[in-house]
Amino acid sequence: MAHRKLPIPPHFDPGKVGEVWRVPYQERAEEAEKWAKQHNIQPAANDRFKICLVAVDVQKAFCIPGFELFVSGRSGTGAVDDNRRLCEFIYRNLDVITQIAPTMDTHQAMQIFHSAFWVNDEGEHPEPYTLITMEDVEEGHWKFNSVLSRSLGIDDEYGQQHVEHYTKALREGSKYDLTIWPYHVMLGSIGHALVPAVEEAIFFHSIARYSQPSFQVKGDNPLTEHYSVLGPEVLEGPDGEPIAQKNVQFIERLLQLDAVIIAGQAKSHCVAWTIDDLLQDIYLRDEKLAQKVYLLEDCTSPVVVPGVMDYTGEANAAFQRFADAGMHIVRSTDLIESWPGIRL
Repeated sequence: MAHRKLPIPPHFDPGKVGEVWRVPYQERAEEAEKWAKQHNIQPAANDRFKICLVAVDVQKAFCIPGFELFVSGRSGTGAVDDNRRLCEFIYRNLDVITQIAPTMDTHQAMQIFHSAFWVNDEGEHPEPYTLITMEDVEEGHWKFNSVLSRSLGIDDEYGQQHVEHYTKALREGSKYDLTIWPYHVMLGSIGHALVPAVEEAIFFHSIARYSQPSFQVKGDNPLTEHYSVLGPEVLEGPDGEPIAQKNVQFIERLLQLDAVIIAGQAKSHCVAWTIDDLLQDIYLRDEKLAQKVYLLEDCTSPVVVPGVMDYTGEANAAFQRFADAGMHIVRSTDLIESWPGIRL
């Protein structure tokens, strides 16, 4: 059937996408049911062609200026602009998006990518955005902070063995060197929650289509980074013991769908590694499955910290590699039915 873009509901204010406010759930729920009747929007259970939108880490910490780790991109307003387009995409395609799966990066203070985890010989912690390499650990520039042992349930010796093994595993796996990030998306914090404008759009969709969002929590393991929602950076400890596991259930769910759309933050890190993990599983099954994946390039931005780091090149190179593998690079303003392989 021909799909028509829906109008954007009157409650949506594009000027508030970069702000923090309370979503009026009851009011929006009543409006969503009326909106569905007015525009003949059917329950998601009736969809013959099932589409899932994976919204990666659209949380205040990454998406609101002034929060812990705002993803500015080179424009300086990256995540705000991305989320404005993402909200509009959800509203205009409310009737064909079967389910939305928001991922939630979730951290506590004592994790391997936070300053408290590490010390030097003077007892100092690394500054945010410090890169810790395999050589840094081997040469003793940075070591495990043994004061954390009891809290983490490990002994001092294991902690040091783990950081030596971990930084080596990153190198051997062609991963980014370990980055010490500012404390961010702390569990229970305001920065952990979804951006209100996107949260509101997801809630509106869930009521209008009777479709429960599939929230995916990741990043709470103290011994490994976890950029991808589908799996952590390192799966095993120094003795080959499992320290984390892949999100097999979610991978299976995504590969059973007719189309998977991916957006969110940051293009260079959590978005790129999520797509990469999905691609690796696709390669194990059938390379043609890559053709059911669509990347919203105008709803994601790379990590850029002026004068410190700029991952724009790495992000663009990753997306080119995904396109070469058969995934589709698309824009939120395009008609979904015009995308290759979409059968509404």
